[in-house]
Amino acid sequence: MNQNELHEARTNPDFLKYLQQTQDDAIQTKDISALYEVLDSLLVLDLNDANRIDFVYENILKIAFDKVEEFLVDNKKLSLKDDELFYVRAFYEHAIEKYSRDNFNGAKELFYVLANIVDDQKLNDALDVHIYACANEIDMDTFYETYVDVEAVTQDEVYGYFILNFKFDTKEFLEQNSQTLKDQYDQLKHLLNT
Repeated sequence: MNQNELHEARTNPDFLKYLQQTQDDAIQTKDISALYEVLDSLLVLDLNDANRIDFVYENILKIAFDKVEEFLVDNKKLSLKDDELFYVRAFYEHAIEKYSRDNFNGAKELFYVLANIVDDQKLNDALDVHIYACANEIDMDTFYETYVDVEAVTQDEVYGYFILNFKFDTKEFLEQNSQTLKDQYDQLKHLLNT
């Protein structure tokens, strides 16, 4: 969107009403994809409504955590398709938020749960790198500077929400640090006992 289109969207009463109606309906029906549509729109439009953004995000997290809990109880795996992608995205974003605030244990626990309930090897391997970084209390800035390949382009759109590209061969890194990861998995396995 260019500046004129952004201004028009910000001031268009029909669009703003649509956005509010979508938000209300999505909260009532627990439609996480619609809530993400609202959240992404609010962020792009930059409406300076932090309370509304927080409210929408809190609802996204509530839906995601409830659904992830259901998957844990049913001993099922999440895919990166349809609404399940949004549950994974929300859970991951929450973990990244904790990680960015140096809450290494909280982030590590969330990454661990995701690594065990998502049926996607590429994402699972990346989550193990995250777990390793949190276990070693590598802060987010250092993680980005020394681990993440920010130049890499993700080909598959579903992976666009996650940090998957590193400055090293992921499989080799995981192999070299397998004992640390095994120790972490042993310490965290109680989280999956539902």
